[in-house]
Amino acid sequence: MFDSVGRELKDTVHAWWPRPGGWQTLEVRHGLWRDGHLSALVGWTGAPACVADVHDGDVALVAGLGTDGRSWRAWLKPDVAAAFLTPGPEDQDDTSLWEGTAEFEEAVKRKRAELEAEIPVGAEGAIRWAAAAGIPVTAPRSRIEKLLRSRETFVEDVFSMLLDELGFPRAVQPSPES
Repeated sequence: MFDSVGRELKDTVHAWWPRPGGWQTLEVRHGLWRDGHLSALVGWTGAPACVADVHDGDVALVAGLGTDGRSWRAWLKPDVAAAFLTPGPEDQDDTSLWEGTAEFEEAVKRKRAELEAEIPVGAEGAIRWAAAAGIPVTAPRSRIEKLLRSRETFVEDVFSMLLDELGFPRAVQPSPES
Protein backbone atom coordinates (compact mmCIF):
# COMPACT_ATOMS: atom_id res chain seq x y z
CA MET A 1 0.00 0.00 0.00
CA PHE A 2 2.78 2.43 0.88
CA ASP A 3 5.27 1.22 -1.75
CA SER A 4 5.36 4.62 -3.45
CA VAL A 5 6.27 6.31 -0.17
CA GLY A 6 9.93 6.94 0.56
CA ARG A 7 11.65 5.19 3.51
CA GLU A 8 11.87 8.35 5.63
CA LEU A 9 8.10 8.89 5.35
CA LYS A 10 7.38 5.20 6.00
CA ASP A 11 9.27 5.60 9.25
CA THR A 12 6.67 8.17 10.36
CA VAL A 13 3.83 5.60 10.21
CA HIS A 14 3.08 4.31 13.69
CA ALA A 15 0.68 1.53 14.68
CA TRP A 16 -1.71 2.08 17.56
CA TRP A 17 -2.60 -0.86 19.73
CA PRO A 18 -4.37 -3.43 17.58
CA ARG A 19 -8.05 -4.28 17.86
CA PRO A 20 -9.04 -7.95 17.93
CA GLY A 21 -10.34 -9.37 14.66
CA GLY A 22 -7.51 -7.99 12.56
CA TRP A 23 -8.48 -4.32 12.90
CA GLN A 24 -5.49 -2.00 12.96
CA THR A 25 -5.18 1.75 13.43
CA LEU A 26 -2.20 3.51 11.91
CA GLU A 27 -1.03 7.03 12.61
CA VAL A 28 0.35 8.56 9.44
CA ARG A 29 2.42 11.74 9.34
CA HIS A 30 0.54 14.85 8.25
CA GLY A 31 0.83 15.45 4.55
CA LEU A 32 1.44 11.80 3.67
CA TRP A 33 -2.20 10.76 3.32
CA ARG A 34 -4.10 11.64 0.14
CA ASP A 35 -7.80 11.26 -0.72
CA GLY A 36 -7.15 8.44 -3.20
CA HIS A 37 -5.33 6.37 -0.59
CA LEU A 38 -8.57 5.34 1.14
CA SER A 39 -9.88 3.69 -2.01
CA ALA A 40 -6.47 2.07 -2.61
CA LEU A 41 -6.39 0.81 0.99
CA VAL A 42 -9.84 -0.79 0.69
CA GLY A 43 -8.80 -2.39 -2.61
CA TRP A 44 -5.50 -3.63 -1.17
CA THR A 45 -6.95 -5.10 2.03
CA GLY A 46 -10.36 -6.16 0.69
CA ALA A 47 -11.79 -4.70 3.90
CA PRO A 48 -13.59 -1.48 4.84
CA ALA A 49 -11.31 1.32 6.00
CA CYS A 50 -11.60 4.64 7.74
CA VAL A 51 -9.25 7.58 8.01
CA ALA A 52 -9.19 10.58 10.30
CA ASP A 53 -7.31 13.52 8.82
CA VAL A 54 -6.23 15.27 12.03
CA HIS A 55 -5.13 18.90 12.20
CA ASP A 56 -3.00 19.78 15.25
CA GLY A 57 -4.99 17.42 17.50
CA ASP A 58 -7.86 19.94 17.46
CA VAL A 59 -10.09 18.87 14.57
CA ALA A 60 -10.40 15.95 12.16
CA LEU A 61 -12.26 15.02 9.04
CA VAL A 62 -13.18 11.34 9.25
CA ALA A 63 -13.94 9.41 6.07
CA GLY A 64 -14.91 5.78 5.74
CA LEU A 65 -15.22 3.56 2.69
CA GLY A 66 -16.72 0.11 2.44
CA THR A 67 -15.92 -2.66 0.00
CA ASP A 68 -19.26 -1.87 -1.65
CA GLY A 69 -18.01 1.61 -2.57
CA ARG A 70 -20.29 3.40 -0.08
CA SER A 71 -18.56 6.21 1.75
CA TRP A 72 -19.24 8.63 4.59
CA ARG A 73 -17.60 11.71 6.05
CA ALA A 74 -17.96 13.66 9.27
CA TRP A 75 -16.04 16.35 11.10
CA LEU A 76 -14.96 15.63 14.67
CA LYS A 77 -15.22 18.70 16.91
CA PRO A 78 -17.37 20.73 14.48
CA ASP A 79 -17.15 23.88 16.63
CA VAL A 80 -13.40 23.96 16.03
CA ALA A 81 -13.85 22.84 12.42
CA ALA A 82 -16.16 25.78 11.72
CA ALA A 83 -13.43 28.30 12.55
CA PHE A 84 -10.82 26.19 10.75
CA LEU A 85 -12.96 25.99 7.58
CA THR A 86 -14.06 29.62 7.48
CA PRO A 87 -12.02 31.33 4.79
CA GLY A 88 -10.76 34.84 5.26
CA PRO A 89 -11.54 37.68 2.89
CA GLU A 90 -9.68 37.38 -0.40
CA ASP A 91 -8.31 40.88 -0.10
CA GLN A 92 -6.69 40.24 3.28
CA ASP A 93 -3.34 38.47 3.55
CA ASP A 94 -3.13 38.55 7.35
CA THR A 95 -6.04 36.43 8.63
CA SER A 96 -5.25 37.43 12.22
CA LEU A 97 -6.70 40.86 11.41
CA TRP A 98 -9.99 39.23 10.42
CA GLU A 99 -10.30 36.68 13.21
CA GLY A 100 -12.26 38.04 16.13
CA THR A 101 -14.18 40.56 14.05
CA ALA A 102 -17.97 40.55 13.95
CA GLU A 103 -17.83 39.42 10.30
CA PHE A 104 -15.60 36.51 11.20
CA GLU A 105 -17.87 35.45 14.06
CA GLU A 106 -20.91 35.59 11.76
CA ALA A 107 -19.13 33.52 9.08
CA VAL A 108 -18.11 30.93 11.70
CA LYS A 109 -21.68 30.81 13.00
CA ARG A 110 -22.98 30.04 9.49
CA LYS A 111 -20.32 27.34 8.96
CA ARG A 112 -21.10 25.85 12.39
CA ALA A 113 -24.80 25.59 11.46
CA GLU A 114 -23.84 23.93 8.17
CA LEU A 115 -21.63 21.37 9.94
CA GLU A 116 -24.27 20.77 12.63
CA ALA A 117 -26.82 19.92 9.92
CA GLU A 118 -24.42 17.31 8.50
CA ILE A 119 -23.94 15.44 11.81
CA PRO A 120 -27.00 13.13 11.56
CA VAL A 121 -25.99 12.14 8.01
CA GLY A 122 -22.40 11.48 9.11
CA ALA A 123 -23.55 9.43 12.11
CA GLU A 124 -25.87 7.34 9.95
CA GLY A 125 -23.11 6.80 7.39
CA ALA A 126 -20.68 5.70 10.11
CA ILE A 127 -23.22 3.22 11.48
CA ARG A 128 -23.93 1.77 8.01
CA TRP A 129 -20.20 1.56 7.30
CA ALA A 130 -19.49 -0.34 10.54
CA ALA A 131 -22.44 -2.69 9.94
CA ALA A 132 -21.18 -3.40 6.40
CA ALA A 133 -17.80 -4.20 7.99
CA GLY A 134 -19.53 -6.91 10.03
CA ILE A 135 -19.55 -4.93 13.26
CA PRO A 136 -22.77 -5.27 15.26
CA VAL A 137 -23.47 -1.62 16.03
CA THR A 138 -25.50 -1.39 19.23
CA ALA A 139 -25.07 2.30 20.01
CA PRO A 140 -28.03 4.45 19.02
CA ARG A 141 -27.42 7.10 16.38
CA SER A 142 -27.89 9.80 19.02
CA ARG A 143 -24.76 8.54 20.87
CA ILE A 144 -22.72 8.63 17.67
CA GLU A 145 -24.01 12.15 16.97
CA LYS A 146 -23.07 13.24 20.49
CA LEU A 147 -19.57 11.87 19.98
CA LEU A 148 -19.21 13.69 16.66
CA ARG A 149 -20.02 16.90 18.58
CA SER A 150 -17.53 16.07 21.33
CA ARG A 151 -15.34 18.79 22.77
CA GLU A 152 -12.71 16.42 24.17
CA THR A 153 -9.25 17.94 24.28
CA PHE A 154 -7.58 15.64 21.75
CA VAL A 155 -9.43 14.70 18.58
CA GLU A 156 -7.36 11.48 18.33
CA ASP A 157 -9.12 10.33 21.52
CA VAL A 158 -12.49 11.21 19.99
CA PHE A 159 -11.63 9.11 16.92
CA SER A 160 -10.74 6.13 19.11
CA MET A 161 -13.97 6.58 21.10
CA LEU A 162 -15.91 6.72 17.83
CA LEU A 163 -14.54 3.34 16.78
CA ASP A 164 -15.37 1.97 20.26
CA GLU A 165 -18.95 3.33 20.12
CA LEU A 166 -19.46 1.90 16.65
CA GLY A 167 -18.77 -1.50 18.18
CA PHE A 168 -15.28 -2.28 16.98
CA PRO A 169 -13.38 -4.45 19.47
CA ARG A 170 -11.48 -2.33 21.97
CA ALA A 171 -7.78 -1.89 21.33
CA VAL A 172 -5.55 -4.07 23.47
CA GLN A 173 -1.97 -3.54 24.52
CA PRO A 174 0.25 -6.08 22.77
CA SER A 175 2.11 -8.49 25.00
CA PRO A 176 5.80 -7.64 25.58
CA GLU A 177 6.91 -10.74 23.67
CA SER A 178 5.00 -9.67 20.48
